Amino acid sequence: MSETTRSIGTSSRRDMLALSLGVGALSACRATRAPVAPTGAAHADPFDELRDERAGLAPISSVERKARRVRLGTLLARRGLDAFVCEGGATMSYLSGISWGKSERTFALVVTADGAHFWMCPAFEAEKARLSINTDDGPAGEIVEWAEHEYAWKPMAAALRARRAERVAVDPTARFFIAESLRAELGGERVVFGREIVTELRGVKDAHELALLRRANELTQRAIIATSQRVELGMNGSAVAALMDAAHRKLGMSGAWCLALVGPAAAYPHGENHDVVIGRGDFLLVDTGASLHGYQSDTTRTWCVAGAPDAARMKAWNAVRSAQQRAFDALKPGVLCRDIDRIARASLAADGFGGAYEHLTHRLGHGIGVEGHEDPYFDGGNETVLAPGMTLSNEPGVYVLGKYGVRLEDIVQVTESGADHYGRWQGAPTSPE
Repeated sequence: MSETTRSIGTSSRRDMLALSLGVGALSACRATRAPVAPTGAAHADPFDELRDERAGLAPISSVERKARRVRLGTLLARRGLDAFVCEGGATMSYLSGISWGKSERTFALVVTADGAHFWMCPAFEAEKARLSINTDDGPAGEIVEWAEHEYAWKPMAAALRARRAERVAVDPTARFFIAESLRAELGGERVVFGREIVTELRGVKDAHELALLRRANELTQRAIIATSQRVELGMNGSAVAALMDAAHRKLGMSGAWCLALVGPAAAYPHGENHDVVIGRGDFLLVDTGASLHGYQSDTTRTWCVAGAPDAARMKAWNAVRSAQQRAFDALKPGVLCRDIDRIARASLAADGFGGAYEHLTHRLGHGIGVEGHEDPYFDGGNETVLAPGMTLSNEPGVYVLGKYGVRLEDIVQVTESGADHYGRWQGAPTSPE
């Protein structure tokens, strides 16, 4: 949850990882990238050179969120739509600053084409909702209550009709029963899938968002470098993940997560074996990120902690770095997302690693913003046209089962004339810097 987002209703039920820096026995980071839990006991500060960096940038304000709702209304009107419905999740938080957990009882934000909005809320939860919605910097808006015996759909349909809203887009992450229940009340042809609208709304970031994303990803690179200076032979992936968590928290970031995979464990892109210990000549793959004022970082580095990688690993690392650079060099407005993925694969093929999914077994990258993974995506089927302000990961890899995995990941930003990237590219396979 964003530090600047009010959390009301059902709390998130994510599993937390119990980690302790004082000992090396640590729970593994999961392939689902679950957040690493803070340590429970007091320990000496392992990162006394790092400082909290949150003060340099302000979080998103209520005025900015109101402007987002107005912009959403404009996008609806352009498409001949009258309203947009979302339940608790990233888009609700993006538009209002309100977070509400999902349950069988529907709580929803409805934004209309004139930029106005109202809420659908179980009647018995309405007073609790008002405590966060109707604050000085809250989003306000009418709360339309629904009683337990009637469910949300008839009252929602009535509220929409009262506002002359006939055609409705539903957030792409909303659960199936929400869209289907609205179709039953409004008519199937009047309820549409809202993915394109959300991609246009959230996919292109404004200057404030770009500054937060840049800072978040620069700080994660600092956390990786600081951690690398404390990584030693004999450590396992869990110990590295604990250090990454501590470094992120010291920098003022929240919700840290980490995949730290050693040697053959890294041949699985989202591997779960964090017990492999670091040996001389082994690659360590660290894929990690955290949140700064609700905006996400995501960076991957692969390096040899001690000694030098052998010829095969060196070849793979260089091929991945070349693919990453060639993909970046092709970025500019008007290019299709799928073509960037194709260019990276062609580069790997030229270096002997195949041009399909032989060794780069996943897409090239994903959008990033208030969510770590969001539209648009760099994959071979994505026809989204790149536009200035879009931010995505550029993360080619080479994975050889039983031997090693290499992935390099940086966040890139589409600009008016080409592209930019946050922080610094990794320079060599012997250090994450």
